[in-house]
Amino acid sequence: MAKMKLKTNRSAAKRLKVSGTGKIMRRKGWKGHLLSGKNATRRRRLTGSFVVDKDNKKNIQRMLPYGLN
Repeated sequence: MAKMKLKTNRSAAKRLKVSGTGKIMRRKGWKGHLLSGKNATRRRRLTGSFVVDKDNKKNIQRMLPYGLN
């Protein structure tokens, strides 16, 4: 009997990407609104992609069963 397919968590798939080397990349929060109260250095630090912490990696692998190898 064949195994059932696992469903990908679609919200996680839209927010997370896997790099070429297999690292899970994410964006930082706190940059959606109320930006006038944050200084330029703080806003600049929130840009770009960042590697997911190793403590969260196991949960993310459950959400993205086919995105990670």
